[in-house]
Amino acid sequence: MAGEPKPRRARRAATLADVGREAGVSAMAASAVLNAAKTSTRISEETRVRVLAAAEKLRYRRNATARGLAHRRMNTLGVAATLIGDEPNQYFLEVFNGIIQRAAARGQTATVFTLSDWHEAPLRIPAFCDGRIDGLILLAPLLQPDAASWLPEHTPMVSVHANHVIAGVVNLESDEEAGAFEMTGRLLAMGHRRILHVGGPLDAMGAERRVQGYLRAHAAARVKPPAGHVLRGTFSVEGGRDALESWLRRHRGEPLPDAVFAASDAIALGCIDRLLARGLRIPADISVVGFDDIVLARTARIATVRQPLRELGAKAVDVLLTRIEAGLHAGYGGPRNIVLPTELVVRGTLAAPRTAPLAIA
Repeated sequence: MAGEPKPRRARRAATLADVGREAGVSAMAASAVLNAAKTSTRISEETRVRVLAAAEKLRYRRNATARGLAHRRMNTLGVAATLIGDEPNQYFLEVFNGIIQRAAARGQTATVFTLSDWHEAPLRIPAFCDGRIDGLILLAPLLQPDAASWLPEHTPMVSVHANHVIAGVVNLESDEEAGAFEMTGRLLAMGHRRILHVGGPLDAMGAERRVQGYLRAHAAARVKPPAGHVLRGTFSVEGGRDALESWLRRHRGEPLPDAVFAASDAIALGCIDRLLARGLRIPADISVVGFDDIVLARTARIATVRQPLRELGAKAVDVLLTRIEAGLHAGYGGPRNIVLPTELVVRGTLAAPRTAPLAIA
């Protein structure tokens, strides 16, 4: 229509050849000035000024990919994770926060590669390692020990909470079994005896370690855990909500548990939702504790086991950069499995058990 501005045409990025032509020098001379090469000391000050002026006029920007290839470093780290689902993945956000903060502090860029499922990793991960990243962080990978047979050897890797030990991959994790042991021990010491553990998936090593900590704490206290009080589901609010509701319906008329120990804060939030919907008071009628200490747990004042998630992300960057440097030089000689401690966090959803238990309605 008349009077409307004409659409802007896309402008091609200026190249070193363009800068050289504008300044009246070769592309090689322009490169020497703009990339601060040693040969630039042989270029006159007048020529240097012309090249810089030409670069400014043409809005020239250095090609980071070409520069990275020349120096064998892109200063970019990859993060591979599964992020599919309607719920925000608070675990990923906490760890990734630590990754990007440490990456920025060390002059690195972080690129996220998403997988719909870890079963597609043998096809997707080699494609991620095509030269655009210097190393890769695998976040909570559900991979088998034989993954080393297809993981690219030319790209250093570290994992956070790997399901299995993978040859050539340095793993970082928290002491989940100890955290579950400490939380269950606290509940038992407070007098709780009917502790319902709403756990994570059967194929997740972290979920299994939390069950083992729950059982070991009972054994240490010489208290037999009640039958049928260990559930397995998913690390999600919906998973916690559905698992608890199903269990309560199956045990209608029986005593209400003294406490729910959820294998994640997301599960704990789902359990709290179901209990409140039934008119129960937390912690007056039943205590609920979680695992992770994500932002929502801190906001809702949920008692939990704190995993050092941000610290794990930051440490993963440090270890990966050490591995990258080692790959360029003498090789990596550090530990292959790094375990950080957990911490008990007592908040408002934890209290002593009722003297007279309620019946499940």
